[in-house]
Amino acid sequence: AQYGPCSQRRMGAMAALELLDQLVDESDPDVDFPNSYHAYQTAEGIRRAHPDKDWFHLVGLLHDLGKVLALFGEPQ
Repeated sequence: AQYGPCSQRRMGAMAALELLDQLVDESDPDVDFPNSYHAYQTAEGIRRAHPDKDWFHLVGLLHDLGKVLALFGEPQ
């Protein structure tokens, strides 16, 4: 009920990817590259392994976007 209506904030996927770069991921705090880079790495790895599954490439790109909620007071 809290998140279903998307009343917290609305933004496009690219804006959310950019916001990921402001986040220090608790699961990987020592990484020296932006979090969005991980999303692109994941999508590219999936593309190489499964070139015929474009939906899977997209899932790889978007898989961590929910982490931006931590920037708005939600736990990671």
